[in-house]
Amino acid sequence: MNLIKAVSTIGSLTLVSRVLGLVRDMLMAKFVGAGMASDAFLIAWRLPNLFRALFAEGAFAAAFVPMFNRRMAEADKDEPGSGLVAAQAFAGAVLSILFPFLVIFTVVMMLAAAPSVWAMTGGFPDGGPEKFALATHLTLITFPYLGLISLVSLLGGILNSLNRFWVNAAAPILLNVCMIGALLLFRGSTPEETAEMQAVAVTLSGVLQLVWLILACRANGVVLRLSMPRLSPEVKTMLLLIAPAAIGQGAIQFNLLISTSLAARFLPEGSVSWLYYSDRLVQLPLGLLGIGVGTAILPLLSRQIGSGDAPAANETQNRALELAFYLAFPAAVALAVATVPIVRGVFEHGEFTAADTMGTAAALAAFAIGVPAYVLIKVLTPGFYARSDTKTPVRIALVAMLVNLVGNLILIWPFAHVGVGIATAASAWVNVALLYWFLRRRGHLSIDARLRAKLWRILLAGAAMGLGLWYGSALADPWLTGGLWQRIGVLILLCGSGAALYALSTFVFGVYRLGELKALLRRRG
Repeated sequence: MNLIKAVSTIGSLTLVSRVLGLVRDMLMAKFVGAGMASDAFLIAWRLPNLFRALFAEGAFAAAFVPMFNRRMAEADKDEPGSGLVAAQAFAGAVLSILFPFLVIFTVVMMLAAAPSVWAMTGGFPDGGPEKFALATHLTLITFPYLGLISLVSLLGGILNSLNRFWVNAAAPILLNVCMIGALLLFRGSTPEETAEMQAVAVTLSGVLQLVWLILACRANGVVLRLSMPRLSPEVKTMLLLIAPAAIGQGAIQFNLLISTSLAARFLPEGSVSWLYYSDRLVQLPLGLLGIGVGTAILPLLSRQIGSGDAPAANETQNRALELAFYLAFPAAVALAVATVPIVRGVFEHGEFTAADTMGTAAALAAFAIGVPAYVLIKVLTPGFYARSDTKTPVRIALVAMLVNLVGNLILIWPFAHVGVGIATAASAWVNVALLYWFLRRRGHLSIDARLRAKLWRILLAGAAMGLGLWYGSALADPWLTGGLWQRIGVLILLCGSGAALYALSTFVFGVYRLGELKALLRRRG
């Protein structure tokens, strides 16, 4: 597998999804704003998103993909050509356990919608019973998305194992298309009615994503059938791996849940929305880089470790770290330096006011500190999951969550929602430091000379770009209050200039030479 090609495939489709997500958020800012309806919808969406991140995308992939690949490799070794059949039988057994569990869990959580919203928000002290009732109603509409997207993750894990990365990477595009369609074609006359249509669009997108993955699996010769649930030794092993993996992979989501809950309870109306909009901008590089690199290296690491090729596994992870930091650091600098122009250009129109811009920009600057850490977590954790170790990332995630909670409780009072962002970023860096320390201590990862030589050069190139963006932001800001196309044009010019300056700086400081880039593109794991 060509790592660069796989990351590029996932990253390019994720880019389409994230750009559409940005369009969705721009429309949501315009028609829903950052008030009662927005806060209520974001709480309703946070619950299924939390469980999706814990049990569907993160934990399920971490436990299922290595076992699926191992089953396929072992069967092919015993009888060449039988790997996919054996792995498909394992996936079918998993589906037969997963499906009834999801049905029961979704029904239980829908029945418990009101207590769940109360636990998260304390009943919205700032908004009263009307806001609480709206959030509960929207939660009932959005929660079926969890069950649907969990089935999507099972099928997506199979396709990723077959190196069909593009299919699963394209699925989130349907979510954004549905939500954009709802905002443009079916929005209500009030922000509350528009928020309700957004909730309907979320669940509808889950149906469409599931159909898309089913058709793609059939096209690749994979057809799973439901049977009587049976806890085979393999399925039992996978289920035992999922629970700790859920906590390990969901550390960032847990931190966001803690932050959202504290903001809903103790901060003024609009704070939940400011944190959401700033997080959405942070998720753009995280989705492109962290998810792309992490998804691409997990099957490759599983095969290299399974075959006993430790040097190749170390090389794969070093190159993944190099690529992740090379791309994540300038993204962090840009989000930290050009906060106000970015937020104003993207969100400030309609119901989203200048005050909302300043609140969101302040949170974004704090979150940006953690951008490289969020990406590196996605790159380091496959080093554990490829070895079927889901317990160590759990322990590390629990420490990081404790750091986040303590940091929130200390910083939220003097710095309001900005303190939430600082605490979240700090906990992410603690997570990265501990992941690296354990991998290095066990002899699973050693930073090679090439990576060490490039890190300080990347820092210099990013600093040069940041200086250019600092001056460019001051020039661009007055032009970001005009029409949509003017704002888009100015933002493209500002961000494009920053990217060009960074690219030039990487050559000036010797991060990469043309020959090295060509070799990277040709290199295969």
